Amino acid sequence: MSISNYSNQTALGSLKMVDSDQLHRRHPKWIKAKLPAGPNYQHLKLLMENLNLNTVCEEAQCPNIGECWNDRTATFMILGDVCTRRCMYCAVKKGKPGQVDTDEPHRLGRAVRNLELNHVVITSVNRDDLADGGASIFAECIKSCQKQRPFCTIEVLIPDLQGDWRALAKIVSAKPNVLNHNMETVSRLYKRCRPRSIYQRSLDLLVQTKKLAPDLLTKTGLMVGLGETFDELRKAIMDIRETQCDILTIGQYLPPSKKHLNLRRYYTPDEFNQLEEEAINLGFAHVEAGPMVRSSYHARRHIPPVS
Repeated sequence: MSISNYSNQTALGSLKMVDSDQLHRRHPKWIKAKLPAGPNYQHLKLLMENLNLNTVCEEAQCPNIGECWNDRTATFMILGDVCTRRCMYCAVKKGKPGQVDTDEPHRLGRAVRNLELNHVVITSVNRDDLADGGASIFAECIKSCQKQRPFCTIEVLIPDLQGDWRALAKIVSAKPNVLNHNMETVSRLYKRCRPRSIYQRSLDLLVQTKKLAPDLLTKTGLMVGLGETFDELRKAIMDIRETQCDILTIGQYLPPSKKHLNLRRYYTPDEFNQLEEEAINLGFAHVEAGPMVRSSYHARRHIPPVS
């Protein structure tokens, strides 16, 4: 479907559509990322290599890697760097993953201790080949970080576990401070963008988490610019809030390469501000929305420190 076929009238006003050629010629002025550099960035990169750890910052080509790594903040990616799914927007490698590295939780704990992190985000590729989707390794990683760095807050960004709530319970029982599962996009676009994922299943995961641990902070994220309308986006935000989700992030989709899903349009900073305001009015405890916002961006600001 072409851009011109989408409704251009919404509750937030007229959409600023641009043609496909214009989209690929240059980013608008508000799409900016600092080049990765600086002593903290180099130190963290070397440590990751020495400990044989992966970060989603590198694997997903995050535009904020320089800023976050210089702030000694990183999102660790466990369970390898090959995903069993083929989401059409993602830069992570797809295929058949290798064996589970049972020493990874220990190495991750050491890294958190050596970096003296105050907040750590742990995520993974989808591991549909594993009986519990990798939940047991998530739990071990949480416990290792808690042991090595007791006052470090821990956020996990998990896959949908194919709707296995017993696997989810393993992760929740390890007591992370935040459980994040990204919705990514609106319901209509799931088949095109996330062909092996289910919109309602992801909502159900957020609901089940609150049932298992009512006080555990839940979080999710959306990308914009994939072809959704504002009405669809507002409906997704309302669906998310109905799960009692606490934290929401909204960021601009930027294609990793020409082989990935096309960008349909850029949202302006004013539009992100409006989305943030509307989401806050729905009752989210924290909303971060902006062109360069990614799920783990400023993650430690979303929760109080451990006392």
